[in-house]
Amino acid sequence: MRLQRTRTVIGTFLTLLAAGFSTNAVSQSSVVVAAIDGVINPMTATYLDRTLARARELGAECVIIELNTPGGLDRSMRDMVQSLLNSTVPTVVYVTPAGARAASAGVFITMAAHVAAMAPGTNIGAAHPVALGEGGMDSVMEQKVTNDAVAFIRSIAQVRQRNVRWAEEAVRRSVSLTAQEALDSNVINLIARDRGDLLAKLRGRTIRTAAGERTLRLDNPQIVEVEMTVLEKFLHTITDPNIALLLLSLGFLAIVIEFYTPGTFGPAIAGVILLILGFMATGSLPINWAGILLIVLAAILLAIELYTPTVGVFAIGSAVAFTVGALLLFSPSTPPSPSMPAVSVSGWLVALIAVLFALVGLVIARAAVGVHRSRPRSGVEALIGAEGIARTNLAPIGTVFVRSEEWSAENVGPTPIAAGDPIIVVGAEGSVLRVERKPLATDS
Repeated sequence: MRLQRTRTVIGTFLTLLAAGFSTNAVSQSSVVVAAIDGVINPMTATYLDRTLARARELGAECVIIELNTPGGLDRSMRDMVQSLLNSTVPTVVYVTPAGARAASAGVFITMAAHVAAMAPGTNIGAAHPVALGEGGMDSVMEQKVTNDAVAFIRSIAQVRQRNVRWAEEAVRRSVSLTAQEALDSNVINLIARDRGDLLAKLRGRTIRTAAGERTLRLDNPQIVEVEMTVLEKFLHTITDPNIALLLLSLGFLAIVIEFYTPGTFGPAIAGVILLILGFMATGSLPINWAGILLIVLAAILLAIELYTPTVGVFAIGSAVAFTVGALLLFSPSTPPSPSMPAVSVSGWLVALIAVLFALVGLVIARAAVGVHRSRPRSGVEALIGAEGIARTNLAPIGTVFVRSEEWSAENVGPTPIAAGDPIIVVGAEGSVLRVERKPLATDS
């Protein structure tokens, strides 16, 4: 009897202890939050995977991705969609803040989440593969690209039980919806004013994940914000088209400056680093290679200005080539993916860098002309034009004294030179000076 009573007491204690732990677990449920603002690229894909891994590690109730994007790389978008579709942790894509958008790749990502939400004043849509170049898009290629994107977004909408017809229209006709229109059209699940309102509306919602159904317990959630690493932030920031153009331009200018100051290596190293970062940035954006080639031509023209100094013709040509190249840079002549954003650069930035190219070219030209016109300031050639005294007779070889030093010299003039005669240096061959007798007033 005593043994049975002891077991009963211990069992009751363990039950109460477990209940206490369970209550504590509920009160300490966590919500992982990530913020994606800007172009979709490999950094955002890595960031999302890291966020989902963190949520699984914490046993989080859900992951909230606060999204504001114009679009991005197709490969990165597909990686992110795959991660969202196969997530064992409930995912919520929340288009926020007011004024934000989920365009192009953002449409696919938003629809792939378990719960799609938007803040008032936001919009979603515009995922049609439009060719931005002057040449337009080949009709066959356009049809292939469009059909592939349509099939992909239809499959996403079907899995998440959202408006399949609108998803197709977003790709075929580049349609967009406001937050309220998206809710009424079954494109999203809810509208929330802010994060607190979103959590309140998610509380108690049952979600079917890759691991089964989950009911969100969000009575007192602990918010865990996962931020991008410093490297991810840096690489993500430079995908801004204006920054990408600036990196390319400064990189080419640094290379040109290295040509002007050979042997310093500093400008060359900086230029190579800037160019690598610039090309990395443009890799996440729709680009026209004609624009890249024109910017390269602008740098080449500056280098030509250095070696063939003119009145600045090549410098002006460089500025013109850069301006045209910058304007064409983000206008692809081939059909971009529907996930890619429509981007452009600031006209003021283009004008500023064009002026910089012209100024650098003019400065280089002026400096080069000055170098060609100036006398050498070191070595034997620096003695040309200098005066001295003959130490010995020059018949025609002898010794002269010029600028406090004795030199071997050769008389190349018509007048014989005797020891003590004044001489003037008219040239040099190796370490031997070529001299002539300096005319005296008595010679007349």
